[in-house]
Parts: sequence; structure tokens; C-alpha cells
Amino acid sequence: MISIGSTQILGVAKPEMVREIMNTSANFDKPPYYMELLKPLFGDGVITSSGAKWNSQRKILAPEFRLEKLKGMIKLIQEAAVTVVEQWNAEIEKAAQGGIAEIHIDEYMRRFSAEVISRTCFGSSYIEGEEIFSKLTTLWLTVSKNLEFYAIPGMRHIPTKRNREIKALEKEIQTSILKVIEERKQAGIEKNLLQTILEAAKSSGLSQDSANKFIVDNCKNIYLAGYETTAVSAQWCLVLLSVYPEWQNRVRSEVIEVCKGQLPDHDMIFRMKQLTKVINETLRLYTPVPVLPREAFADMKFGDICIPKGLNIWLLATTLHTDPKVWGPNANEFNPDRFENGVAGACTHPYLYMPFGSGVRICVGQNFALLELKILISLLLSHFSFSLSPKYVHSPTYRVVIEPQHGVHLLVKKL
Repeated sequence: MISIGSTQILGVAKPEMVREIMNTSANFDKPPYYMELLKPLFGDGVITSSGAKWNSQRKILAPEFRLEKLKGMIKLIQEAAVTVVEQWNAEIEKAAQGGIAEIHIDEYMRRFSAEVISRTCFGSSYIEGEEIFSKLTTLWLTVSKNLEFYAIPGMRHIPTKRNREIKALEKEIQTSILKVIEERKQAGIEKNLLQTILEAAKSSGLSQDSANKFIVDNCKNIYLAGYETTAVSAQWCLVLLSVYPEWQNRVRSEVIEVCKGQLPDHDMIFRMKQLTKVINETLRLYTPVPVLPREAFADMKFGDICIPKGLNIWLLATTLHTDPKVWGPNANEFNPDRFENGVAGACTHPYLYMPFGSGVRICVGQNFALLELKILISLLLSHFSFSLSPKYVHSPTYRVVIEPQHGVHLLVKKL
């Protein structure tokens, strides 16, 4: 049990208790303090809303991430990944170290992720949305610097310098998003996620201000949820492939055999089992969201543990992902082969693998994120070999997601 201000939180890492909580999801939802904590980033969008509001928003967004829709996004993801390959080739051409370039990959991963979201979901390019992404990144960093402070009820509303900065950024981001939307309207919006959000706002019967808030909040949710988490997961995957060259070679051989020099399409991606195992293991060891907060909406009892109504609970995903009782004695080791028979064969209970959340609130864009990762990593492996630079310092840190505190520097060589 821990306390943040007056908020009491029970950390839960017992598999059987996690199962019970997930099986009684009607009695649990995201807690108000958590919604308040992330409100500057996500507003009242699908990530932070609850109840009927969450349900209606999820119904709007979910169809845009179904398999048939995702297949239509592959070409745009390929193009964004090819751009990264071209940029890394240019870095190697400039390098004076015998064809080896030291590349700080963070910005490349973020630009890739941003380009994919901009084009697939909003019909614009990264350049058009660059101002939004820049301000969202600044807002993300500003909020994440003092998460514990903002978890204390009411602290977000005290007119501190940082709170004033956050308020100003929120207004600037809203203005920028509405400006891009207006430009897309003038240009003629194709049928994509943005059009779906606009149609939902139009048919909602909301006032203009409320409709604008609905649009901006959901755009922020898509921008941020898909931008930072995918970029950071790609970084961790490349770190692990650098540390374990035998796995780098193993996955590269598979990519070359399956793709035969072509860009990876949906069928090829489905056949890349080694790549899938590596990505699954990366998300197990460096799960983007380390805790899943919930609040009890009724008095509950799990074995000899009584949970009163209103108690806040953290499902400790990071702890569950490295529990030897769940994953075996080598739970702390990088071993993608544990996923040889999928998630069900990797651990005692599949529901304890939760890189994208769990239960009814599982991330609506998880298959989209996996598709991005598989296309990007497979293309990089087919063009380059890489190892960690001496500059790399391993220091995972929590900034809303778990990310490399000092970034990732790789030594990259063209194949």
C-alpha cells in the first residue's frame, strides 16, 4: 500500500487476484485521480474517460483499427519506414568511421511514428503536423517531470509556473489541431479516422465549443497514444537486438527469406514468426505502461483481502511480466523463444501479459502498433546491422511510459 497525498493505492501483483479483478471489470474502472493526472495530455478522450462516455468513444474509434482497415494502411507505413532507411543510409555516407555511423535513433523513431499517424489517421504529412507533435512532446515532458505532484488532488489547478506552462501549451495545441482540421476540410478529407471523429462530433448534438473539445481531445489521444508508445517500443526492440546479435541475425535471416528483397506486406508480416517473438518479448520486458490503475466501485473481497469501495488499485504490469511463477525461472532474461507457441504457451495465464492493457479497456490500436513495429524493424534489419554505441547508458525511466532516460545511440553499418 502506498500513499500519494491523500490518495491510498494498493499495488496488486498476485496473478489470482489480477484475474479476479479483470473478471469483475464492471466493478472497476480508471480512477478519477488518474483521469485528472493525464487530463492535460488526453483531455476527456477515450484513454481517460469512463462509463458511457468511454464506451461511445471506443465504438467510434474501434472500427478504424480493424484488419481490413489496417491492410489499407500498410503502404503508408512502408513509405514512412523506407524514409528512415534512406535517412540512415545518408548518415552512413557522411560517417568517417569506415562505413559505420553512430546514430541517435530517438528522433528517427518518433518521426516515423508521427508520420504514420499523420498520414494514416489524419490524411496529412508529418511536416503539416510537426508543430502539433513538437508541442505535444513538450507537454508530455512537462507533465511527466512531476507525476507524483499532479496525483495529489487539486495540485493541477494551483497557478505554479509549470501549471501555467501546461495551460498555455494546451491552448496552443487546441488551436493548432483545429487549424490543421480546417485545412484538411478545405482540401477535402478522405475517409479516415479524422473524418470519423468529425462525423461523430457533427451528429452528437453538442454545442460548437463542446464539439471542438470532443474533436481535439480524441485527436490528442490518437496522436499521443500512437506516437510516443510506438517510438519507445521500437527503441527498446533495437536495443535488445543490439545486445543479442544472435537474435538480430536470426530475425534478419527470416526477413530476407520471407521478403526476398520486397517491402513487407501483410502476408509476409504474418509469416515472420521470429520477428513476432522478439517484439512480444520486448513488450514483456519493457511494457510501455508499467501500471494499470483501477478504482473499486463496490466493496469487494478476494480471498482474505477486503477492498472497500473507492480504493485505488494498481495492477503492476512490470512485476507481473517478470514473475518467475508466471514466466518460469528465466523470467528476467531476454528469451523470445518463450513465445514459440504464442502468448498462451509463454506463461501460466495469457491475461497476465498486458503490454496494451487488459480486459475491456485493452488498447484499441494494439494491432496498428504491432503492424508499425513489424514493418519498421524488418526493413531496418534487411538493410543494416547495428550494435550499441559506448555512449549508450542503460537507464529505463518512467515518463508516462517507460523509456530510455538518455536516449539510444547505435553504431549502424550498411549490409
